Amino acid sequence: MAEEKILVVDDEEHIQELIKFNLNKNGYKTVCAGDGLEALNLARKEMPQLILLDVMLPGMDGYDVCKEVRRDSSISNIPIIMITAKGEELDKILGLELGADDYITKPFSIRELIARVKAILRRTKTEYMDNVLKFGNLSIDFQKHEVIKSGYKIDLTLKEFELIEVLIKNKGRVMTRDFLLDKVWGYEYIGETRTVDVHIRHLRKKVEDDDKNPRFIQTIRGIGYRFNPGE
Repeated sequence: MAEEKILVVDDEEHIQELIKFNLNKNGYKTVCAGDGLEALNLARKEMPQLILLDVMLPGMDGYDVCKEVRRDSSISNIPIIMITAKGEELDKILGLELGADDYITKPFSIRELIARVKAILRRTKTEYMDNVLKFGNLSIDFQKHEVIKSGYKIDLTLKEFELIEVLIKNKGRVMTRDFLLDKVWGYEYIGETRTVDVHIRHLRKKVEDDDKNPRFIQTIRGIGYRFNPGE
């Protein structure tokens, strides 16, 4: 049985109960919140392995909750799947811009939701290399899931760490956006390569000294990206 704990955030009680029932049925522990402030309090108290976050919440909406989670270093690494009735492209991009790891639109099938939950949690259990790789002022520990820059730990989201991991393990090779989308998101992601660009931009701001003139994560115009290990 799975031991992962999932925080379900939705103000519609029947949807909350439906998700909770099916997660429990699949062996997951669940805690539930009906608004944004309660969600943040529970995230800090319960330290779940995943947050299922509805966008349309009373008071503090899901976007604001997502922003607060990513700002709080104690919970910033918790992956977030945003759930909403909105299906417009701009809404999805906004969620990704704010640090969401995935996005599912209502109405959704329970089978699809469970598949996405399993995909996210499976990647958090991935066995990482024992050694620490160093590139200039960057140090990446795949076992501890940490990136250190100039002696300071950088807080990366799950997707950001997975992205830099793929880039580093393929260092020197040019990888297309489609390749990165497939490797990092894993399952048949119904999305677009814009998702990769958004996460690359966030990653550069964190790991590069000058994200406008990146040293490590290079853009290969018209193709994709490459990790430059340097000398």
